[in-house]
Amino acid sequence: MNKKKVLSKLNPLFLKGIAHRGFHNDKYTENGMNAFGNAIRHNLPIELDIHLTKDNQLVVCHDEDLKRTTGKSGIIEDLTVEEIKRNYHLLDGGEVPTFLEVLDFVNEQVPMVVELKVFRKNYKPLAKKVIEVMNEKVKDKKNFMLISFDPRSLWPLKKLGIIRSLLATRSHEYVYNYFRHSVESVDLDQQLFDEKRIQKYHKKYLVNAWTIESEEQLKAILPYVDTVTFQHMDENVVRELLSKR
Repeated sequence: MNKKKVLSKLNPLFLKGIAHRGFHNDKYTENGMNAFGNAIRHNLPIELDIHLTKDNQLVVCHDEDLKRTTGKSGIIEDLTVEEIKRNYHLLDGGEVPTFLEVLDFVNEQVPMVVELKVFRKNYKPLAKKVIEVMNEKVKDKKNFMLISFDPRSLWPLKKLGIIRSLLATRSHEYVYNYFRHSVESVDLDQQLFDEKRIQKYHKKYLVNAWTIESEEQLKAILPYVDTVTFQHMDENVVRELLSKR
């Protein structure tokens, strides 16, 4: 799919900067309802991460271990949603949300980037559950992007008609080089943009860069990207710089 067609299938708000794991800060824990509510108030697209639980439900968290965001260790894939809800709370006091809860809460007020987190090679059941949930809940496909480091989790999602993007960093570059043509866009670690071949990708692909944490970082890659995923920054600075591309 050419870049012009990809752009036609996306909410234009994606191109104004994406809040990494919600618009989180010292007050609002990442990937929690408070962070997502903060993103909605600032009219920011949300990036979040989903894992498949032991009872085949989708829970929103970046790490497979709940320790960093709750203070208590536990592997999501080894727990049921009921166990997570009963025994774990985010550092800001909120619940660890399910993907369904987040979809209902956000209700497409802002668009969303959903990262599939593959664990123990569970890419098939993970993709199957995502298809089930998205078919049930999505109203406008333009409000979503689906991303992953594992292309095997993205391939089955083509049937959804939602733009898919392959994540890449130095350690995953071999996967990216082989499989980037099997998805509609690319999502690249900002450190890759020191390579001239990477700098040219935006001419052909929709390119997002992550995770931008300063004005200097954004300015350095600005000529080579269509949008960025950011955190710990003034959203107005991000929007202003992206508008000057």
